[in-house]
Amino acid sequence: MNLTISGHHLAVTPALRNYVTTKLDRITRHFDQVVGIKVLLTVEKQKEKERRQRAECKIHVKGNDMFAESSHEDLYAALDELVDKLDRQVWKHKSRMQDHHHETQKRLS
Repeated sequence: MNLTISGHHLAVTPALRNYVTTKLDRITRHFDQVVGIKVLLTVEKQKEKERRQRAECKIHVKGNDMFAESSHEDLYAALDELVDKLDRQVWKHKSRMQDHHHETQKRLS
């Protein structure tokens, strides 16, 4: 799995990088066919006082690309919200990929 974490108007500290990787482990635990993850952490200067911290993530899995973004006044809360959104998307993708059609048993005569 290829993981890229970058910051825009923000220095990505080792503590922040560690927090992101531990949160994204939840997604890889639920679905192991993740090819790459790109995370962009941004501090908005122009926006209103609340919801200035923004987190975006793009996940490339086998057969699909998923994107989610979240804004909050606290970056850690934005990351928590982002991972929740991505987890729901990955769960839906996994359930769509599973074969739900079962073969019927042949009648014994």
